[in-house]
Amino acid sequence: MYQAAARAPMRATRGRGFTLIEVLVALVIMAMMSVMAWRAVSALSTTRDATEAHMDSAETINTLVRQWELDLREVQDSKQVNALTFDGATLRLTRRCAGGMQMVAWQVKDGRLTRWASPATTTISGLQDAWFRSQQLAGQEISGSPGVGGVLGWQVYFFRNTAWSNAQSSGDQDDGVTKTVPSGVRMKVQFGGGDGYNGELVREVIVPAGGTR
Repeated sequence: MYQAAARAPMRATRGRGFTLIEVLVALVIMAMMSVMAWRAVSALSTTRDATEAHMDSAETINTLVRQWELDLREVQDSKQVNALTFDGATLRLTRRCAGGMQMVAWQVKDGRLTRWASPATTTISGLQDAWFRSQQLAGQEISGSPGVGGVLGWQVYFFRNTAWSNAQSSGDQDDGVTKTVPSGVRMKVQFGGGDGYNGELVREVIVPAGGTR
């Protein structure tokens, strides 16, 4: 009698299971935890992708700025072709390079700041041909040139006679007449964030060839 009475509670304990409500509550909790974990992972992934895109864009801009500064520091006046001019859309310059001189054209087109450079030449005729070619660049040449997007606009200023002036208003439009090289160039580029960068970029570069004729 005593043994039978002692075993009865044990059988009752072993036979008890989860109710349907308990199972449903557990499933809801697991589902909520899964959604929260997925959202956290998704947010981390989105943040990582945005950070990487911003870093890539910043590195591209830094590389382009370094090239811009190098081009201006290597400006050379051929005495036959304008060494440095800006027409509002394109800045053209002649610079020293390995193998002679070359024509470089910086321009903004379709929201993209690009750099085009001609092959090196050692003749005035070759430099003049490169100059005319820079005025007739095809879309494919521009799209294939190094550059950065998201550009809303840009302004270029020249430093002459102890003062800065807008390059377009200082008589530097490309009319084929050789002009005095400015002693400094200031560039302002407005970015709209399309390629991961937003704000204004300002760079001032001293032109060693400035003031020569």
